[in-house]
Amino acid sequence: MSTTLGAHSAASTASLERVPLRRLISLYRQGGALHALESIGRMAEGAIARIDLGLFRPYLITDPAHVQHVLRDRADNYQRGVVMWKPVSRLVGNGISSEGPLWRSSRQVLARVFSAQYISHFTERMAEAINAAADDLLARAADQPVDVRREMNRLMHRAISLVFFDDRLSVAEIDRLGAAVSAASSSFMWRMAMPFVPNAVPMPGDRTFRRATRTVDEILRPLVAEGRKRPPGGHDVVSKLIEAREEDGTPFSDQRIRDDVVALFVSGTESTADGLTWLWVALHRYPEIAERVYAEIRSEVGDGPARPEHIRRLPYTQMFLQEVLRMHAVGWAVPRVAVDDDVIAGVPIKKGATVVLSPYLTHRDRRIWERPEEFDPERFTPERIKARIQRHGRFAYFPFGGGDHVCLGEQLFKIETTLIMASLLSRARPVLRNDGPIESQLTLTVRPSRPVQMTLQAHR
Repeated sequence: MSTTLGAHSAASTASLERVPLRRLISLYRQGGALHALESIGRMAEGAIARIDLGLFRPYLITDPAHVQHVLRDRADNYQRGVVMWKPVSRLVGNGISSEGPLWRSSRQVLARVFSAQYISHFTERMAEAINAAADDLLARAADQPVDVRREMNRLMHRAISLVFFDDRLSVAEIDRLGAAVSAASSSFMWRMAMPFVPNAVPMPGDRTFRRATRTVDEILRPLVAEGRKRPPGGHDVVSKLIEAREEDGTPFSDQRIRDDVVALFVSGTESTADGLTWLWVALHRYPEIAERVYAEIRSEVGDGPARPEHIRRLPYTQMFLQEVLRMHAVGWAVPRVAVDDDVIAGVPIKKGATVVLSPYLTHRDRRIWERPEEFDPERFTPERIKARIQRHGRFAYFPFGGGDHVCLGEQLFKIETTLIMASLLSRARPVLRNDGPIESQLTLTVRPSRPVQMTLQAHR
């Protein structure tokens, strides 16, 4: 029987909510994968749930204290390498996306590159790239609807390419690389759903994956080779990885550099594009809140262009973004494998067991969030953030993960997203052109169930 848990010690006593396969199938038939996930979250109410998927029986963990136990307190015992992510490793390799020495050496280099101080080397040029791309988008979207996710991806690719490659890729090459990464990331959903199927057995998406990865390699491998001929001292990701050394002092291989770049590019664009797509949906759904966002941006930015110094002067816009990430936590699953036996809230977790943390469910937990289905940026005033942390801990809200594996791109996301909003909304208002409601769909991320179409109408 389920027991409702508060934000207390992960070692306290709690029961285990079991979800048999027949129940899971019934929930899926009622409303799809996301409905099943939400229903399990409501049934468990913070208790640990054991989900029966036949050969695969993961534990679903949503209580902030239990999340903290996995991501921070006993992070040494919960590592990546979950079978459901095996298809992803075919794209991103085994560097920053792995564990142990390979992960540590990549993390040490890349944590410096993605620090707030280091990113400041690029913010002015990022703003220029975003403003130029926004000019193009505003012209095209004035009369004809555009696909929001595709356009947000294009904007982000052009902005973050400076951080990754400096100015060594043309706009056409950036767009080509971005399209290939998006295609590869979307192609292995069937393999993630059935991770035990051998790679030799053909599955839907395999041809798309092969074509996309060929394109990625055609662009990145010559870039790395050319980068090795350059003098040291570059500030971009590729330059820093070329200069990096393994723990034994050997340089990173070309394959290792390629893998780390792709892993970071995927995490920095694919989930971000989904988050940015929900942002425009939220502006459409909540017009009174949107008016406050428009007013703040117009007051501080005027008619543009958006500049890095505007970011700190847009507090309500930042709160709006945080609430979008709460309601639409696109990274719905954070899986880990137990290295040794453990106990969480009285529930034995055996060595080799998979635990799945879900920001999406934690961010909608009624024990933590008042009226969680309502969109309310005021949840993120400094006073309310402090009170929530005091009551529930820091893992009541973790859109970027946490612990040693916290997303390196968190700072970059906040900068580029705020600049994109400021650049576009200082000059225009979005108008969604979809017929019918836009629902949430569970894929690799939580994304809209249909392409979001939008025009941008100039302010009068």
